[in-house]
Amino acid sequence: MGSKPSAVLLDFATLGPNVDTRSLDELVAARYFDYSACEELGERLTGADIAILNKVKLDRDAIASATDLKLIVLTATGTDNVDCAAAKERGIGVANVRDYCSAAVAQHVFALILGLTHHVGAYDKLARSGAWGRSRSFALFDYPIRELAGRTLGVVGFGSLGKAVAHLGRCFGMEVMVSARPGGDDEEPGGARVPFATVLREADVLSLHCPLTKETQHMIGADELKQMKRDGLLINTARGGLIDGKALAAALRDGEIAGAGIDVLPVEPPPPDEPLLERGIPNLIVTPHIAWSAREARQRALEQVVENIASFMAGGRLRRVV
Repeated sequence: MGSKPSAVLLDFATLGPNVDTRSLDELVAARYFDYSACEELGERLTGADIAILNKVKLDRDAIASATDLKLIVLTATGTDNVDCAAAKERGIGVANVRDYCSAAVAQHVFALILGLTHHVGAYDKLARSGAWGRSRSFALFDYPIRELAGRTLGVVGFGSLGKAVAHLGRCFGMEVMVSARPGGDDEEPGGARVPFATVLREADVLSLHCPLTKETQHMIGADELKQMKRDGLLINTARGGLIDGKALAAALRDGEIAGAGIDVLPVEPPPPDEPLLERGIPNLIVTPHIAWSAREARQRALEQVVENIASFMAGGRLRRVV
């Protein structure tokens, strides 16, 4: 590849603003594109030794046409947008980034939980509306506030993200209940995890951190929502497809659960008919896939990309999936 290989960043804008690229530019001769459509990949990958991407889809045809390509590096953990089998057949390495946003995601989970339990935005509007000034009491009680201490936090998916959320939960004085793999019936050896059905029934706050698979698709549907506590909260910062959005919207409208905080949707950006973006759904907070996006986390992701490339150039396999 020579002393300074050629690299192309196919969707650099997905890393967000204010990311420092100096360490990458010192290592490779990089070309930056904010976004890349499928019909642009052939030209942009021509002559590139390394492709760096987040959400761009590299299918078998795209990989076959990139005759100079030697390494694909994702700026995310998921690799489902890359045909890894085709890359392996061509002898092209594939690497990802890992554990770069655990602190940011855990922080956002509790921002959603606190938003639902403390109603800070609603109380701010109430105070500014003049309602506080007109009150005979020194405090307003329009929205109920609940303490987290002593309540049960159910965590589904206990990788680095689930562990970080559990840690913060304990800091708030919550009892943490870790779910066994969804679909499993028995308690796992040692009693460290409990059946998913038990977590559904007993958790005051249920936070999802598992991957989207055939087994977890719509793992939270109408039946599961009926099993949750009526004053329970549902938090999803993992994958939108874990939840049946229509069922959740109906459950919130019917008061089957007390609230939900959602950072991910099945299709992103969402279409106009996304059920969780309909008006009038009570006690629902939706944020646009930002749990991971603290500047520190985004910079950490890019630095892991640099580490992966440096390892590859030295003959190593750091964070390689192929």
